Amino acid sequence: MSEFLLSVGIDLGTTTTQLIFSRLEVENTASAASIPRIQIVDKEIIYRGEIYFTPLINRTVIDVNAVRELVEKEYKKAGITPSDLAAGAVIITGETARKENSAAVLRTLSGLAGDFVVATAGSDLESIIAGRGAGTAAMSKKTFGRPLANLDIGGGTTNTAVFKDGDPVDTSCLDIGGRQIILDPASLKITYVAEKVKVLSDRLKLNIKEGGVTSLGDLTRLCRRLAEIMAQSLNLTSDCPTEDLELFITAHPLRQTWPLSGLTFSGGVADFIYNDYDPRQPFPYGDIGPLLGHCIRECPAFQKVERLVPQETIRATVVGAGSNTMEISGSTIAISDQTVLPIKNIPILKLTEDDEAGDYKYFSSRLAEKVTWYKEENRDSYHEVAVAFKGVLDPSFEKVKYICGKVIEGLSDYLRTNDLLVVVLDRDMAKSLGNALMNALPGKKIISLDTVKVDNGDYIDIGSPLANGRVVPVVVKTLVFGR
Repeated sequence: MSEFLLSVGIDLGTTTTQLIFSRLEVENTASAASIPRIQIVDKEIIYRGEIYFTPLINRTVIDVNAVRELVEKEYKKAGITPSDLAAGAVIITGETARKENSAAVLRTLSGLAGDFVVATAGSDLESIIAGRGAGTAAMSKKTFGRPLANLDIGGGTTNTAVFKDGDPVDTSCLDIGGRQIILDPASLKITYVAEKVKVLSDRLKLNIKEGGVTSLGDLTRLCRRLAEIMAQSLNLTSDCPTEDLELFITAHPLRQTWPLSGLTFSGGVADFIYNDYDPRQPFPYGDIGPLLGHCIRECPAFQKVERLVPQETIRATVVGAGSNTMEISGSTIAISDQTVLPIKNIPILKLTEDDEAGDYKYFSSRLAEKVTWYKEENRDSYHEVAVAFKGVLDPSFEKVKYICGKVIEGLSDYLRTNDLLVVVLDRDMAKSLGNALMNALPGKKIISLDTVKVDNGDYIDIGSPLANGRVVPVVVKTLVFGR
């Protein structure tokens, strides 16, 4: 029997702010004789809000009240209230994430996104969410092991995610976007130029300066070079000077050269890559977005790889946020006190296979050592943490008790000051281990989950139980590709 959940996605980007509502169908896909396997079997977008220009007080401050008003307006138009929601995400993306009061915006919107929400601005996660929303992740399952890349080109940044067999394998971000130059469409008088674009313009000896009047020729030369830089970031060309690429890298380049079987493009600039622009009106929005899209479309380096059509372009991030951020835990979970849920932003402490080797001989000592990473500065207490490790297949009762003892021994100092213990396992033994921990630690709040993939540097959100308490919704906020 299916269960339906409502999810919201809110994307507050450099140029635009968008909202969607999705219906997620959750169902037990196992046979009657098997352990239940609850999965998300279908996702349907039931409401697409208007696309708004992101309200700003000035270039460094978001208009918090205006953002809240437009989000509340979309809730009313959709006939949905925050209490109707079971999942969702608020994503502040691109240059907007760097605004002075972005954290205040998250606090303001958190009450409009239900109890279970991820609120983040990391470029790596943003790249992955956009690639999922564009459909690139799903498309990569059909490319016989060869990876696909999605470039999400917004107003301030280009977020790249590489997917292989449906999974993200690499990410990168460039400070290249459609609103890095703002100008009057008729006179071509420039009112804003991003700092990195100023440097590149000087290198190219272009007449592009704030307060000055430029030419279509100079803007075209600039956008062609920006397209070449983007191609070089994918290792499609070596023609562009390396220092130009290094100038625009936001955090880190792709970790390796990927033999791409295709490219997709999303974000506001993508529509001008797939449909081109009107040369009679090259600057309809008072920025270089359409011209940049045209130059990417015509760039010879980008024609080396097949250009595939995504499911979403300008809405890719908000669709990914509203429909693709949530996972479902395994069906053999253990939760001692459901009133502790939902919980948000719990950092992951992942043990390695070496830590589990030798029949867990060194497990306790290494866990005790690593948990000190989360000790509060100048205090004896610890931040709450979720301990993750692989576990064993089909463990005996004695084996479960043995591993339980190792976990408690390794966390003895942590448990003196923390009542909540979260364990996340790769293998299907969360219920038995969780019950053992509850018996050994009366009074502690135990959450034991399995079949959720996490790594060090990740954070986890856990929502209220679904399917009569058999599973919980989980969001893993991954920073795994960060450097």
